[in-house]
Amino acid sequence: MLKPLFIILGTVSLTFGIIGILVPGIPTTPFLLLTAGLYVRSSERLYNSLLNNRYLGRYIHDYRRNKGLSYRTKLFSITIMWTMIFISAFVFIRDPFINTILCFAGVIGTLVMGFLIPTVKK
Repeated sequence: MLKPLFIILGTVSLTFGIIGILVPGIPTTPFLLLTAGLYVRSSERLYNSLLNNRYLGRYIHDYRRNKGLSYRTKLFSITIMWTMIFISAFVFIRDPFINTILCFAGVIGTLVMGFLIPTVKK
């Protein structure tokens, strides 16, 4: 009876994880780890599909194996985050206060990704 609920919650979590790849401020790895945990309890097929996914599986494998992210994953995440911040701040948003908040959030995200999340050596 809980399996369908876990599948729905896992899919919602997966959606947030995918959005987190593109939108600064939304984390990716925690949502993907939650998705993996929910899928492993509900659907072996969905769990295996997630782990074998060319783009998303790498996040989970690196974190599960070594409790961290590879340098390449960190660099990619920080680059995407700052690209989206610059697009948001200089194309869509004209309010200097909000732009300051976006840049501050980007600095915090960079510090967290760079120094708090362990780097996996491959």
